Amino acid sequence: MSQSAQQHIEPSAKEMRLVIGASSAGTVFEWYDFFIYGALGTILSKTFFPTGNATLEMLLFWLVFAVGFGFRPLGAVLFGYLGDKLGRKYTFLVTVTLMGIATAGVGMTPSAEAIGLWAPAIVIFLRILQGLALGGEYGGAAIYVAEHSPHNRSGYFTSYIQASVGGGFVLSLVVVLGCKAVMSPETWNDWGWRVPFLLSLILLAISLWMRFMLSESPVFKAMKAEGEIAGNPFVESFTYPGNRKRIMVALFGVAAGLTVIWYTAMFSGLSFLKQSMHIEDTTAEIIVGLSALIGMGFYVYFGHLSDRVGRKKPIVIGYALTLLLLFPVFWFMGSVAKDPSQRASIEWTVRGPDCTYNPFAAKQETECGKLMGDFAGAGVPYNLEKGDKLELVMGGTQVVSLDGIDWNDAKARKAEIEKRAGKTAFNFEKHKPSLGQAALIVAALLVLTALSAATYGPVAALLAEMFPPKVRYSSMSIPYHIGTGYFGGFLPFIAGYIVARSGDPYSGLWYTWVVVLIALLVSWWGLPDGKPRDFADDGA
Repeated sequence: MSQSAQQHIEPSAKEMRLVIGASSAGTVFEWYDFFIYGALGTILSKTFFPTGNATLEMLLFWLVFAVGFGFRPLGAVLFGYLGDKLGRKYTFLVTVTLMGIATAGVGMTPSAEAIGLWAPAIVIFLRILQGLALGGEYGGAAIYVAEHSPHNRSGYFTSYIQASVGGGFVLSLVVVLGCKAVMSPETWNDWGWRVPFLLSLILLAISLWMRFMLSESPVFKAMKAEGEIAGNPFVESFTYPGNRKRIMVALFGVAAGLTVIWYTAMFSGLSFLKQSMHIEDTTAEIIVGLSALIGMGFYVYFGHLSDRVGRKKPIVIGYALTLLLLFPVFWFMGSVAKDPSQRASIEWTVRGPDCTYNPFAAKQETECGKLMGDFAGAGVPYNLEKGDKLELVMGGTQVVSLDGIDWNDAKARKAEIEKRAGKTAFNFEKHKPSLGQAALIVAALLVLTALSAATYGPVAALLAEMFPPKVRYSSMSIPYHIGTGYFGGFLPFIAGYIVARSGDPYSGLWYTWVVVLIALLVSWWGLPDGKPRDFADDGA
C-alpha cells in the first residue's frame, strides 16, 4: 500500500466541522428511523401482532425488531462492497435514502385488523430494508470521519459518530413524547403514533442536503488515483494477510460486547421500567431519554481518552466493570423504581404438576401454564415448585384457593385471585416515581451508559485502524454488523424469553453477562496494546 493512499490529509477546522456535522447528523437521523420502531413497542405489538396474549405480542414484536438487525450483515456486505469500490460518500447517501423511505412505510402500513396477515408481512419487509440500510450506514460514516481525521485525534472525532447512535435514540423518544403531548390519548392510539414514522421523510431531506455538500474521503481519492481499488472487497477482506484474525477479534471481542451493553442500558432498561416496575410509559421514556442525552458526553470523553491511552484499555476495563456492576445496578434500579403497592415484596409460589409455560403460545394448554403466564405478563417474579395439585402460595405459607376459578377468562381469573389474596398480584396501576426516585434511576442508567461509552466510544477509530484502506469499508462493517445485528439485535427477544420462562425480571441479564465475558477474553487476547496507530502491513 502506497504512502499516499494511507496518509491522513489534515483538513481545516471548518472542513472538519462539516465532515463531523454532516456525518453525525445523518447517523442520528438514520438511527432515529431504526429506533422509532423500538420506542413504540406497546402500540405496534397490538397493531401489527394482535394475539390476545400480551407476552406473545411483545415477543413477536421484539422478534420482528430483531429481523432488522438480522439483515444488517447482508447490508454490510452489499454496501461495504460498494463503499470500497465506488466511494464512501455516495454509498452512505444510498443507505440514508433507503432507511428514510422504509421508516415512512411503517407509518403508512394498515393495521392487522384492516388487512390481516399482510400487515405483519409488510412490516417485516420494511424492517429488512431498514436492516440493509443500517448495515451500510455505520461503516460509511465512521470511516469517512476517520479518514479525514488527524491521526492523533481520530478517537475524539469519530466518537461523535458513536454519540450519534445515542442521539438517534434520544431523538426517537423526544419525537414520541412531543407527539403524545400535543395529542389526546385517543388520537395518539388511533393514528397519531404514525406521525413519528412519517417525519422521517423530513429528516431524510435534511440528511441528503447535508451529505451532498461533502466531498469524497481523501484516502479513497488517493487509492482511486493510484489504481489501488480492491477488485472484490468482500473476498479480499477474508484473504488479505492477517485479516481473518482481525475480523474475528472485531466480531467477538468488540462488536458483540459493546452492543449488548448498550442495548441492555437503553432497551432493556426502558422495558424493565415500563413492564416489570410498572412506571408510567411517558415517565419511563423521559427518564431513559434524559439518561441517554446526558450519557452522550461519555462517548466523546472515552473516544478522546483513547487517543492518549490507546483503544484497548477503555474497552477491556469497561467490559470488566460491566461484569461486576450489571446485576447490582439493575437490582438498585428495581429497589427504587418499584410500585409502592409492590414494596411489601410478596413472594409468590406456583406449585403443581404439568407446570410448563410456552411464551409463543397464544393460549396455554394447562391451568398451571395459564397461571405462570399471568405472572409473566404482569412482570411479577414467582417461584416454581413441583406438587401433586395446582396451588398458589403467598408469602411462603398462605395458600390462595383456586377452586372454581374461570380458567378460560384471563381478566376475570386475575381479578378473582387478587380478591381472594387480598393483594395486588397482576393488575398494577402505572405509577410515577417521585423526583428523588427518578434521579436515582437516572443515576443508575448513567452508570450503565458510562460502561457502554467506555467500550463504544473508541470503537470507530479502532476498527478503522485495524483494517487496510482498500477493503476497510467491508472489513469493519461485516464483523461489526454481525456482532451488533445478532448479539445485540436479538437481545430484547432473548432476554424477554428468559424472563417469561423463569418469572425473574433480572434473569435476562445473564445473556448480556455471558456475551460480555466472551468479549472481555477475546479483546484482552486480540486487541493491540499501546498507543493508537494506523493500519500497517506488519501482521498485527
